[in-house]
Amino acid sequence: MIRYFEKQLKEFEHSVHSLDGQILDRWVREAVEVLKRDNKIVVSGLGKNVPICEKFVGSMVSIGLDACFLHTNSAIHGDMGVVKAGDMVILLSKSGETEESILLTRLLKKRKVNMWLLTFSGESTLTKEIENSVIVELEHEGDLWNIMPNNSTTLNLIILQGLAMQIADMLGLDIESFRQNHPGGYIGKTLYENVIK
Repeated sequence: MIRYFEKQLKEFEHSVHSLDGQILDRWVREAVEVLKRDNKIVVSGLGKNVPICEKFVGSMVSIGLDACFLHTNSAIHGDMGVVKAGDMVILLSKSGETEESILLTRLLKKRKVNMWLLTFSGESTLTKEIENSVIVELEHEGDLWNIMPNNSTTLNLIILQGLAMQIADMLGLDIESFRQNHPGGYIGKTLYENVIK
């Protein structure tokens, strides 16, 4: 197992260093601008990316930032109503060729939203459709056949969590932003004890 982990860590290191730092910085800045306008960040995905999107949203709302998840399939059945003019929409698609994602993109482009793509394909239908693309290089998924959404979903989680933390940093959020939204459990107890000492 240790050898397997070490090999995947090398995969992650390669992928992280393949990212365009200037694009990432602009992503953070534009996300902050969206939130300062009292708009929200909408993240959308399918399949194994669903819990990744939900984790990002959970992190954002726990520090008091407005974010929500839009299932790419459910979007065209009424859920697209959650997207308002001025929102940022982040679409996750490994291949950039998923039919549902392409359809959703074309529908959302008719609205005044700030669209971003998180993908592992530099040349795809979605990279042509969405100008703001965060492209990740991935050499291997880390499964037996190099096809399961394994390392790609882990990297999506790392990148989205990084986005959330950088937004919080740029906004200058303090521990109180987190404390007021997390009164329960061990974390809530720890935060409460710290505030009364």
